[in-house]
Amino acid sequence: MKCRMCGQKAVVNMRQHKLALCKEHYLEWIPAQVERFITKYSMFTHEEKILVAVSGGKDSLSLWDILTRLGYQADGLYLCLGIDEGLHYSSESQRLTEKFAVARGLKLHVVNIQQETGATIPELAHTSLRGRGKPCSVCGLVKRHELNRVARDVGYDVLATGHNLDDEAAVLFGNTLTWSVEYLLRQGPVLPGTSGLARKVKPLCRIYEREMLAYALLRGIEYIYEECPFAEGATSIYHKELLNRMEHDHPGAKLTFYLSFLEARRSGFFSGEHEIRQELHACPKCGQPTSAPGLCSFCRMVEKRKETTAGVSDPSGKRC
Repeated sequence: MKCRMCGQKAVVNMRQHKLALCKEHYLEWIPAQVERFITKYSMFTHEEKILVAVSGGKDSLSLWDILTRLGYQADGLYLCLGIDEGLHYSSESQRLTEKFAVARGLKLHVVNIQQETGATIPELAHTSLRGRGKPCSVCGLVKRHELNRVARDVGYDVLATGHNLDDEAAVLFGNTLTWSVEYLLRQGPVLPGTSGLARKVKPLCRIYEREMLAYALLRGIEYIYEECPFAEGATSIYHKELLNRMEHDHPGAKLTFYLSFLEARRSGFFSGEHEIRQELHACPKCGQPTSAPGLCSFCRMVEKRKETTAGVSDPSGKRC
C-alpha cells in the first residue's frame, strides 16, 4: 500500500479514515489533526500555559511531544502513586517520564502521593475500602485533586490529559448503558474551569488508540508497556473490547459514536430538566471547590487514614 501524500510505501493504514501514510507524512498528520481539534473545540491558545498530566504511557508522553512540536507552552506533571506491586509500575513509569523530559529539556513537576498524604494509593484504598475492592476509585479521586491543586497553585491556564478516542468511547458507552446523565453532561473535549477548578481538555479525544501507538513507535518514544496492576478485569477494558469488535466490522464506529454524542449534546439533547447544577464551596482544609458538606472527599479520606494509622501499634506496644 502506498502513501496517499507521496506515493512511497505506507507504514500506517487507517481504514476508518480510508487513509494510508508513510512515516514522514504520518508524523506530520497526527500533530496537524491535534492542532485542528484544539482549534475546533477552543481548548487553549499559544499564549496560555498548559500543564500536561503524564503517566509514562504512550498517550500522555505523545501528547506532550505533540504540543511542544506545535509550539505550545507545555510542562508536565507526574504523580507518583506508589503502585509498585509485582512490576514496580510506579517507579518504572516515573523513570521513563523523567527520561523523556530530560532528553527534550522539558519542565516536569513530580508529586509523590505518599509524601503529600502519608500513604500510597494502595494504602489509602485499603483504609477507605476496608480492604475490599480495587483502588481505582480512590486513585481517581487523588489524581483529580492533585492535578487540579498543582494547576491552580503553580498558575497554569489549562490542564491537558492524554485521553484518546478509545478511552472516551468506552466511558461514553458505560455511562450510556446506565444513563448516568450527570456524567454525560460533563463528558466532552473541554470541561470549562470555574473558581478554583482548572479548565480540563483532551486534545487526543478524536485520535484512535492505535493511531497514538503508531505515533509513539514511529517517534521513538519509550513508554511503559504494562497496564496498571489493578486494571485487570476493569469494566472499562471490557467496554473497550466490545467496541473493538464493532470497529473491526465497521471501521469508524467508535468515532461516529463519539461525534454523534457530542452533536446530540450540542443540540440540547441533555438540556432542560436534565441539567444538573451543583452548589460548590471551598473545602476548609485544602481550599478546593467541593459539593460535599464540610471537608472535600479527598481531605476526608486523608484524615480517615491518619486516624486509622494513629491507633495502630507495633508488637512492642509502641504506636506506629
